[in-house]
Amino acid sequence: MTSLPGPLGDTALRRAVDIAVALVLLPALLVPMALLAVLVRTTSRGPAVYRQWRAGRALRPFTILKFRSMVVGADLAGPAVSGDSDPRVTSVGHWLRRTRLDELPQLVNLLRGDMTLIGPRPEVERFLPYYTRDELRLLDVRPGIIGPGALYVAERGSELDDAGRAEERYVALQLHYKLALDLGYLNDRRVVSDLRLVAGAVSVSWLRRSRSHATGPAEPGCRGSGRTAPGSSPSARSARW
Repeated sequence: MTSLPGPLGDTALRRAVDIAVALVLLPALLVPMALLAVLVRTTSRGPAVYRQWRAGRALRPFTILKFRSMVVGADLAGPAVSGDSDPRVTSVGHWLRRTRLDELPQLVNLLRGDMTLIGPRPEVERFLPYYTRDELRLLDVRPGIIGPGALYVAERGSELDDAGRAEERYVALQLHYKLALDLGYLNDRRVVSDLRLVAGAVSVSWLRRSRSHATGPAEPGCRGSGRTAPGSSPSARSARW
């Protein structure tokens, strides 16, 4: 892989900002996060926090943390991506995904150094073979909690409603567009673009919540990525929710 130029990759200043954000937000959100954990536990069977292996910087795997939004065993009961009509998402999970509150436990990943605040979303390892050589440059940096590619797919869950073809359609319709946006961001990584992405994440959450109030419950967009090649059978399910 060709490394990204230093200023556009991970810097000491960026890491310092990540630590400061985590140290401020974790104590401030401790009570709301505890209440969310109780809500998840009391409305569906299973743990409050879901853990999943993802590919980190330089292909080092790490465990990403989320509030669980699907039923236990969902990774064994369907495709590794979820559309807007996926019945595996719990009623509370729909709301958590719409508001992006399911991502709050990743503040722990931020503090640990697994992730950065703004950057390309981390990938499930078995989907990396679909990356082109240029797209693999995304693995030169820490993955992010918020990223342009993730915002792109968040509004396109309806494209994956056909569960039998969800993974195939994800790669055909979304994966490379998402990665192109992430590469474009890394090629022009500045404070102003980071602030714009934070505002975009807030906007997406707010618009989805407002739309759900106006039109009834709306289910979440895609959270995973990848598929098996057309005409081939899926490999072992390593993707989880």
